[in-house]
Amino acid sequence: MIPAVEFRRLSKSFHGVQANVDISLKVKKGTIHAIIGENGAGKSTAMKMLYGTYMPDSGEIWIHGKPWGGRMKSWSSPMDAIRCGIGMVHQHFMLSAPHTALDNILLGVETSHPFFSWLPRSLRPISRDQARGKLNRIADQFGLKVDWAAKVETLSVGIQQRIEILKLLYRDAEILILDEPTAVLTPQETSELFVQLRKLCQLGKTVIIITHKLKEVMSVADHVTIFRAGKVVGEREIAETQIEELATLMVGRKVKLQAETPPPPQLGEPVLEVSDLSLQSRRGLRNVNFQVRSGEIVGISGVEGNGQAELLQILLHPRDDAASKTGWVRILGKDTARLTTEQVKALGVGVIPDDRLRDGLLLDRPVQDNFLLGLQRRKPFSRKGILSYSKLSQEVSRAIKEYDIRPPLLQAKAGGLSGGNQQKIVIAREFKYSPKFLIASQPTRGVDVGAIEFIHKKILMAREEGSGVLLISSELDEILALSDRILVMFDGKILAEFKRGEATEKALGLRMGGALS
Repeated sequence: MIPAVEFRRLSKSFHGVQANVDISLKVKKGTIHAIIGENGAGKSTAMKMLYGTYMPDSGEIWIHGKPWGGRMKSWSSPMDAIRCGIGMVHQHFMLSAPHTALDNILLGVETSHPFFSWLPRSLRPISRDQARGKLNRIADQFGLKVDWAAKVETLSVGIQQRIEILKLLYRDAEILILDEPTAVLTPQETSELFVQLRKLCQLGKTVIIITHKLKEVMSVADHVTIFRAGKVVGEREIAETQIEELATLMVGRKVKLQAETPPPPQLGEPVLEVSDLSLQSRRGLRNVNFQVRSGEIVGISGVEGNGQAELLQILLHPRDDAASKTGWVRILGKDTARLTTEQVKALGVGVIPDDRLRDGLLLDRPVQDNFLLGLQRRKPFSRKGILSYSKLSQEVSRAIKEYDIRPPLLQAKAGGLSGGNQQKIVIAREFKYSPKFLIASQPTRGVDVGAIEFIHKKILMAREEGSGVLLISSELDEILALSDRILVMFDGKILAEFKRGEATEKALGLRMGGALS
């Protein structure tokens, strides 16, 4: 059978750094093919060459038995790839939040009524009824129902991803590339997505997923290609491999896929106290009460959108919602009601934000500058208000080595790094001064198995050194492995509490859905 996609000795470098070296792989038509590897292994670069975002330095790309790519012939832009039936859903969705689902799908391929064909394209009125009819047929065929009139900003992340897939199908894509498709999905949304992907394949589409989540690879993919250090180091049929083998091929060593159970916590004084906290808003909080003590990890589990974001907002920006907030919060013994974010952090608080792109990094600035964020007034970087760039360079070089940030360049722009390497910058910065209270929200989102192992060790080490940790995660494995106590949030309330060893994935899943017992 002729492959849907074939790479033949494909190579790509950026500023002397080799991202892909002689990549060769084949993707069978009508299958789900997983591309896995560590952060910075070259997975996304290879797929962006397939999509036309990058041009290869050498090698060839063949689509359905026809050659494309290389020096003689290549996509000049993603529009060329789209015309040849290739579409890509990026890890960070390319949607306009204030506009409707329908308009987001039509953007760039607007359909106009034939009566107005004499007008310049920019002046022709859009025939939304015609487009809506085609989309209804696609939605029915593939089981991808969406409210076309709903504004994207009001829709769940799972529905937003569905819109991204519908954009590709509306453009008649035969080959769909999904980059980290479950990174922001709940377990329920993930299961639903896998059903949809399998249906796409049954109806003749070919799906390529780039992912770090090996359990999901084993459950949904037919074949897998493993990248390491820019090269293909293995290919496997899913039915003929195991998760441990894939992890070893990815990292080049044996990896512990689950954190070891830590010794019982040595509890100290509370580092966080939340009492009768309520927030009157569309997605508010209702009588939230809990505390985190030094030497323990308290995990918060729940479907995103059930109050976690509002809780973080109040912890880190206590002044912002003062008018609609009741109850109180103490961090390290201090009432935070009148504190600025800078003053909260100065108490000894480290923060791994759930959205590193929005709240953790300056994407157009180099690694060195991002490491300095929030530390610019602290020794050894600053003396009497003057920055010491030599000290900064020394510390950042040490952090790059310790955290294995790739590429290992001080001046590499954060926006050009993979998601996992961006996360490592944030974690290296927040652990620099050993926080007394650590807020870790989705700390391993979009991170490979080797980096997950490293981050988990860092969080457990902070606990052993006496930090109190508030862990907010949609990864149930992570919550169960790290937490000394687990709180389940639903509809702005703490619905249940479990001690270590009491909870199961099933019990947590039921509470996350609102079940009381």
